[in-house]
Amino acid sequence: MSMVKKSITVTDQQEAWIQGQLASGHYATDSELIREAIREKQLRMDEVERIRAALIAGEESGISDLTPEDIRKAVRAEFERT
Repeated sequence: MSMVKKSITVTDQQEAWIQGQLASGHYATDSELIREAIREKQLRMDEVERIRAALIAGEESGISDLTPEDIRKAVRAEFERT
């Protein structure tokens, strides 16, 4: 995978947290930490979209006895399997 160099700006509080993560040994570089944060955000957004689609499908079908919480749990379980 190719890499693109970026310059970002963070708050003092965010920088302190980043430096804390580096000092704890969780990450070797700022870039490694930022890439993981982006991957986690992408996964969360994918999960939200799957849940939204399942809720819309359920509402439009008019057939399901499932509550919105039941649907969220089912989609989360499916998401964890992938």
